[in-house]
Amino acid sequence: MIKKVAIIHDWLNGMRGGEKVLEVLLDIFPDADIFTLFLEKNKISDKIKSHKIFTSSLNRCRFIRNNYRYFLPFLPPAIEEFNLKNYDLIISNSHCVAKGIIPFPGSAHISYTFTPMRYAWDQYFSYFGKTFGIKKFFIKHQISKLRIWDVTSSSRVDNFVAISNFVRERIWKYYKRESCIIHPPVDVDFFRPSENPQKKYFLTVSALVPYKNTRLLIETFNEIGQKLIIVGKGPEERKLKKIASKNIEFKKDVTNEELKGLYQDAKAFIFAGIEDFGIAFVEAQCCGIPVIAYKKGGVLDIVEEGKTGILFENQTINDIKKAINDFERLTIEPLYIRKSSLRFSKQIFKDKLKTFIEKVL
Repeated sequence: MIKKVAIIHDWLNGMRGGEKVLEVLLDIFPDADIFTLFLEKNKISDKIKSHKIFTSSLNRCRFIRNNYRYFLPFLPPAIEEFNLKNYDLIISNSHCVAKGIIPFPGSAHISYTFTPMRYAWDQYFSYFGKTFGIKKFFIKHQISKLRIWDVTSSSRVDNFVAISNFVRERIWKYYKRESCIIHPPVDVDFFRPSENPQKKYFLTVSALVPYKNTRLLIETFNEIGQKLIIVGKGPEERKLKKIASKNIEFKKDVTNEELKGLYQDAKAFIFAGIEDFGIAFVEAQCCGIPVIAYKKGGVLDIVEEGKTGILFENQTINDIKKAINDFERLTIEPLYIRKSSLRFSKQIFKDKLKTFIEKVL
């Protein structure tokens, strides 16, 4: 019998895909305590705030809290400072350092892994490739140390759970550990098709950071002149707005109701980057909307080629143009798309995770 559960979450400063997973974990374990490096209470849901939340010593400094990506070398010792002595089950929701906590003997540690630390591995050049001089030397040295810690700390995990086949492959590549796949939960009851969809525009929902490749979408829609709505915010926002034509509209801080409406009235959801899974893909499909995306990453677990969307081979303007043309000639059944999305429901996630935990315990 599990007495006490701790959930480790890298940081709580917004409501993105990881936080949606956390909410469902809290449904499964309503008495769980949360441990996180950084906390911004005004940016998280009431459900998460209702739990006991322990933060790291780094959280006391507002400057570090607001610029945590510049303090990556400080994150491993900060995650290791949490005292988890009294917990029987530890679940780390990890995309950075959460899986590196130090579990006590006798406790079980399951890492629900969104991705191996992207700053240190596959996205290193996206984040740090444009640095020069002494700054570049310092970053290379620190990231090298971070990689060593990341691999070493993977031995503290008893069982890995990956969010997609794509992530499972990377867990094996970097940590040489096997993992079970349990796809993230999506609110299929909330995101539903409209009775009268307008089909007015193409839509993308994404953080505005380099590796999401929103710039390529903008360059494509600048040429074809069709309407594109971009939902999201991030450090690339100002640059992207400068290069966008008038047919491209930016939205941020939309409510869930507004987001659902945007999905429902879109021709298609479009994405040019590589996602570890892609909750937004599934949310769009819950609304009966097809997906046009680059043929790599978690999207391969979601989209059925020619039935629920179109996948293009190369990240080029011409390939995206061709995919849009192919899509506009395709007859896609919204009800089939909706039905396909139901395999990612919250209840299926809960059932699979409960079964997995019972098995490993």
